[in-house]
Amino acid sequence: MRVCCESMQKQIEPSCALHTSPFDCPEALVHYDPVFAEYGLIVHDGGTSVAAIGFCPWCGQTLPRSLRDRWFEELLALGFDDPMSQTIPARYRSDEWHRF
Repeated sequence: MRVCCESMQKQIEPSCALHTSPFDCPEALVHYDPVFAEYGLIVHDGGTSVAAIGFCPWCGQTLPRSLRDRWFEELLALGFDDPMSQTIPARYRSDEWHRF
């Protein structure tokens, strides 16, 4: 995946030898969600919360728009009214559904 700058690339690549999850690593700042193609600042409160961002904190470039709304719309069109609790097609659990 191509990102805006080297600093952002380093943030979204897992690199901590002590923590398997970026949410557990106090040095991890940014999380990229490939399903929704969205970026967020990690809220280190013991959970997996992020604050969505629209611009790179390092270079200032506009980040791609989140595909979250489109994801829900496509699944609704397929008959899934609660995709967070329903068993959805495998391609919607990764970035496969929006890759070209």
